[in-house]
Amino acid sequence: MAEAPTDAKPPAAPLPDRRANRSWRDVRPADTRSGVPEGLWTRCQVCEAMLYRKTLEQNLWVCPACDHHHRVDARERVRQMVDPDSFEPLWEDLVPLDTLAFVDRIPYQERFEKEQKKTGERDALVAGRAYIKGRGVVLAVMNPGFMMASMGSVVGEKITRAIELATDEDRPMILVCAGGGARMQESTLAVSQMIKTSAALARFDDAGGLYIAVLSDPTTGGTAASFAMLGDVTLAEPKALIGFTGARVIANTVRQELPAGFQRSEFLLEKGFVDRVVHRHRLRSEIGRLIDFAGK
Repeated sequence: MAEAPTDAKPPAAPLPDRRANRSWRDVRPADTRSGVPEGLWTRCQVCEAMLYRKTLEQNLWVCPACDHHHRVDARERVRQMVDPDSFEPLWEDLVPLDTLAFVDRIPYQERFEKEQKKTGERDALVAGRAYIKGRGVVLAVMNPGFMMASMGSVVGEKITRAIELATDEDRPMILVCAGGGARMQESTLAVSQMIKTSAALARFDDAGGLYIAVLSDPTTGGTAASFAMLGDVTLAEPKALIGFTGARVIANTVRQELPAGFQRSEFLLEKGFVDRVVHRHRLRSEIGRLIDFAGK
C-alpha cells in the first residue's frame, strides 16, 4: 500500500453537536413556536378589548370592559340559570327529518348533521325540568350556535311538550328565546310551529300558568312573531336585537327614517313591548322574584 503524501491535510475536526445545548423552544414543531395558545384569549365584539377567556366565562360571558352580553349556547345558558345539578333534560332523542328533501347550497340532511357534529346537540333547543333559586320550573333554551336557533319541527315540538309539561305539573314555564325565525329548509312545517306553540301557551294560560319569556340576542322572525312575545312577563337582555325583520327591509317598506336603536331591548322597553331589561348577573334572582310574586 502506498504511503500518503506528506503534504496531505489532516482530517477535519468533527462539527460540534449543538443539539446538547438546544432548549425545548428549538425542538418543538415550527407551527407552535410563536403566538398564544388557541382559545386562551378572545376579543370583545363591541369594544374590541382583549379578554382572558376564563375571566369572561366567570363573568357569565359579559364583557368586563363595556358590559356587552356575548351570545352563549344552550348548555352554557342552562348552567348559568339553574341551581347546580338540578337540570333534568327531556326529549333528547328528537331529531329533525328532511321531509322535503330540501337542497340549497348543500342538502338539508348534510347541513344539520354538520351542525350536530359541531355543537354536540340534536337540534337548536334544550328543554327539561330545573330549579331556579329553589323554585321548580320547566326550562327551554334556544341555541344560537345551532343554525342560529332557527325554529324547525323539533324546536316547535320540544317547546310544545315543555309547555304541556308545565301545565300538567303546575310549574312556571321559562323560555329563553333566540334565533332568526322559522327554518326555511322545513318550509310550512317550520312556520306551523308558530301556531302550535302559541296554542299550547293559550291552554297554559287558561290553566293559570306563569310564562316568563327571556329575549336574548337576537330574537327575530317567526320566533318574535309567536311565543317570544306571548309571555305573562317579558324580560330582555341589555341591547338584545329584537324584531320581526331587518331594519333595511322595514325602512324600504315604510319609506321613513327609523329611530336609532329601534330594534334594541331598551327601545322596546320604552314602547311597552318588553317589561324589563335585566342584566345577566341578575337574571336568576329576577326570575325567582317573579315566581314568588305570582304565587307559583
